[in-house]
Amino acid sequence: MTAAAAGGLAGDTGGAGRAILGVERSASGRRWVSRLDTAGLALAAAITQRQGLPDILGRVLAAKGVDEDEAERFLSPSLKDLMPDPSVLRDMDAAAGRIADAIEAGRRIAIFGDYDVDGATSSAMMARFLRMQGLDPTIFIPDRIVDGYGPNPRAIEALKADGAELLITVDCGTQSFEAFETAKRIGLDVVAFDHHQASEELPFTEALVNPNRQDDLSGLGYLCAAGVTFLGIVAINRELRRRGWYSPQRQQPDLMALLDLAALGTVCDVVPLVGLNRALVTQGLKVARTRGNRGLAALCDIVRLNGPITAYHFGFMIGPRINAGGRIGDAALGARLLASDDMLESSRIAAELDALNRERQTMEAEMLAQAEADVAAMMAVGEPPVIVVSSPLWHPGIVGLIASRLKERHNRPAFAIALGDDGFGTGSGRSIPGVDLGKAVRLAKEAGLIVKGGGHAMAAGLTVAADGIAGLEAYLGEALADDVREASGESDFSIDGALTAAGATTDLIGLLERAGPYGAGQPEPVFAFPMHKVVYAEEVGNQHVRLQLASSDGTRIKGMAFRAGGRPLGDLLLGARGRTVHVAGVLTLDHWQGEAKPQLRVLDAADPQVIRA
Repeated sequence: MTAAAAGGLAGDTGGAGRAILGVERSASGRRWVSRLDTAGLALAAAITQRQGLPDILGRVLAAKGVDEDEAERFLSPSLKDLMPDPSVLRDMDAAAGRIADAIEAGRRIAIFGDYDVDGATSSAMMARFLRMQGLDPTIFIPDRIVDGYGPNPRAIEALKADGAELLITVDCGTQSFEAFETAKRIGLDVVAFDHHQASEELPFTEALVNPNRQDDLSGLGYLCAAGVTFLGIVAINRELRRRGWYSPQRQQPDLMALLDLAALGTVCDVVPLVGLNRALVTQGLKVARTRGNRGLAALCDIVRLNGPITAYHFGFMIGPRINAGGRIGDAALGARLLASDDMLESSRIAAELDALNRERQTMEAEMLAQAEADVAAMMAVGEPPVIVVSSPLWHPGIVGLIASRLKERHNRPAFAIALGDDGFGTGSGRSIPGVDLGKAVRLAKEAGLIVKGGGHAMAAGLTVAADGIAGLEAYLGEALADDVREASGESDFSIDGALTAAGATTDLIGLLERAGPYGAGQPEPVFAFPMHKVVYAEEVGNQHVRLQLASSDGTRIKGMAFRAGGRPLGDLLLGARGRTVHVAGVLTLDHWQGEAKPQLRVLDAADPQVIRA
């Protein structure tokens, strides 16, 4: 059954060059266009006819660039088909061999991870695997303020003094020259699993596995640390099996049980959901739904998650709470929770992270208000390609969120920097597609403009002298101006089709889920709802707008526009009570009291009377 047959697709979704519903300028200042051009529409038709799929599914697949011969395989991504040989990663065999040596000898192993979700999931995965081998590894997560990012000499010496004989770093290490020189001096071997951008020169280690090394030819640079760590565990397990480590008395572990953590790290680090990443998330969500990881299950309970867990839940409900510990509390809480098999401990940590997350939200709102005031003053003078704001009043654990909000609101890369009493600032940056922020930070470090820094294309962190911020801002503006101009010039809002409230059914959402999971590099299908009446609209929570829409036949659908309050989208929706508007958004399922109902996550809207530029 096609969506049209179900009363779904309504009207023309616009041909190449034409605005959908005539919307040249929406509430968010964008032009609504079809995601598919003429060639894309032809591909969609070919997929539909050749594979016998519904029309709307063919359109979604064509928008993702899926070839008609690959459609069925794309809809069922499997690890068997997409898992590479881990040995294609540079240094992977050396890493697996060294860790296997330590396992066989029963050595003391310390795991050093980053304080974000990617680091927490990677640390917990490695710890769980080592426990399966009979070891009791130590997990060390640095304090964001006291220790800063990544391994440092003091922490290395402390871990060695505590008895560590091998150090495994995850989601960090690629730029840890001083720390690893210390490790070498005191006789502590290091194996690193990372994904951040690397210089040509690398620190001394027994092995440094990173698909973004300049001498790595694996083509797996899209992986986050959780993906790299999972491949590392597969390689270690294979090496142990080759050595005859497993026997009837020592069974091989079920590595599939770790996929929920690999999926969580992949979604929350916002890496592209392509290739292996897509398979990790698809299969990992299935594992997560079994609630085998007590820590993850405790977080699902604390957020009152109804229905099956999705990538959206990972990114917007689970991830922020794990991150809260690293931002303003005990940085090790997230890794400890995800590595725990104790129900009581898991419940306690989940509650603590939830409380920290509420505190973080309050602090974020105050910091964002100040940042926006600074940006407004900045924009009054001129529009810089890159926003750089700083304050001695800001918490360094929240600057990444401020940078993200500024990037979203102003559609350009942004850095927020918390200034300390020592004359240095700790900053985080977020970028827009097409602008490689990690590379810019790495080059700024090589040019001596910052003390340290690193990251990847979409996010980066740095430490800079307070009196060097102006120079950094000038450098970023000059280095990235052309890329920002090209990337931010797009004002089009892509739409996959038009629907009525009657056509937004649970069956349609089920079809769309087959083409998921959705996330970075795999945008969710967006639908326009033409001429729907705003039955009611109210601002709730943290500047969200809750509403209900009705089509001309009286069918209603609930909707939510997140963080729209005080912005043009929220103003339009709140002011349109009782009137008809064009609304665009993503369909989701609202699970309440055992019943699933369609709901719209509103992304944009337009007044039919004011749609021209």
